[in-house]
Amino acid sequence: MPGSAPKAGPSPGDDACPVRLLPGIGPVTAAWLEAVGIATAGELRALGAAGAYRRLKHRDPRGVSLNALWGLHGALAGVPWNRIDAATKARLLAEVAGGP
Repeated sequence: MPGSAPKAGPSPGDDACPVRLLPGIGPVTAAWLEAVGIATAGELRALGAAGAYRRLKHRDPRGVSLNALWGLHGALAGVPWNRIDAATKARLLAEVAGGP
């Protein structure tokens, strides 16, 4: 329609936003997530950082480090991974250990 503003793409807050567009998710992590069936922000939110990390670790136990867990949490919480406090890291590790 003439005079209409172009439609913006999905934003990180949208469930349909591709994981590759989330702040803090780099191309390697995005590819890993997509390989384990997590393609959108909504799918990541539904699993949570710990659940997504467990999937990644199951697929590549040696290649996926805790930095991925911190990055996943940071992307969901809207904070840089290197600003996650010790208490939050401990909680995330407990969630990972608890498993499904």
